[in-house]
Amino acid sequence: MDICAPFAGIVRYHVSAGDSVDTGDPLATVEAVKLEAPVLAPGPGTVTSLAVEDFSDVLGGDLLLEVSE
Repeated sequence: MDICAPFAGIVRYHVSAGDSVDTGDPLATVEAVKLEAPVLAPGPGTVTSLAVEDFSDVLGGDLLLEVSE
């Protein structure tokens, strides 16, 4: 599963590649002008890769990470 940014901002990860996650676990947070949006796991799986560095600028729809089932 590709996990994308909900809007433009700065991404902060709460997981690393290889971590196991369950449905609803926080994967990352995207922050823009004091607005923070949690990025939650849509289902159980394993984080296979992080697409950008921690604290990078991203645009809405940019790939943040991949989770495999």
